Amino acid sequence: MQIDERSAGDVTVLDLKGRMTMGEGDELLKDKVNSLILQGRKKLVLNLADVPYVDSAGLGEIVRTYTTVTKQGGSLKLANLTKRITDLLSITKLLTVFDTYDSEADAVRSFTTGA
Repeated sequence: MQIDERSAGDVTVLDLKGRMTMGEGDELLKDKVNSLILQGRKKLVLNLADVPYVDSAGLGEIVRTYTTVTKQGGSLKLANLTKRITDLLSITKLLTVFDTYDSEADAVRSFTTGA
C-alpha cells in the first residue's frame, strides 16, 4: 500500500492506494498518523478511492487511527468509499461510527461547517 499526503488548508488528506491488509499498509498508516499527530495536524481525511480491498487487520487499523486521532482532540473523516468498503463498514456496524463522505471536497468542507 502507498500513502500520499496532501494539505487542503488546515486539513491533511491521506490518499491511500492499494490493498489494506495484514502486513500491507496497516503499519504504514499507523506510522503516518502518529507522525501527523506529533506535528499537531489533527484534521485528517482518509481518501479510500484507490483501496480495492480491506481485510480485518486493515479495518482494525482504520479503527485504531480513528481512536488515536479522537483521543488527541482531532477528527478523522473517510472519503470516497468503494461499495466493498461501504458494505464492510455496514456489516460491522462501523458505518455509524465514522463520518463518511462521497467526495474528498465534502469531507474537507465538513471541518469548517462542523458537520
